Amino acid sequence: MTERISDAEHAVMEVLWEESPLTAQEVAERVPAEREWSANTVKTLLGRLLAKSIIAHEEDGRRYRYRPLVERADYVAGESRKLMDRLFGGRLTPLVAHLAERDAITDEDIAEIEALLKELKQ
Repeated sequence: MTERISDAEHAVMEVLWEESPLTAQEVAERVPAEREWSANTVKTLLGRLLAKSIIAHEEDGRRYRYRPLVERADYVAGESRKLMDRLFGGRLTPLVAHLAERDAITDEDIAEIEALLKELKQ
């Protein structure tokens, strides 16, 4: 996936990753209420995602049902890689060190990282 997803488009994608296919109205009903988006706003965002080939639609009578063409895990992997490449020279260790220095890592996070590293070494 080469196209960037804006924060607003990402909110729509989260809905579609959770459940699809959905109509524009169904997406609008599932977007977090604090966004206070109208159905027209959601339709605009769906149109942008269609243009980027990130979602597809199929006719269902007089309406369209939308579904993602990009898996959430693939999107997260790509965005994570871009973040590491852009800010940390493509390396994970400086990212983790940065988070640790900023007290953004909890004891629970450390335990999970240690367990993951043990598993990866086996």
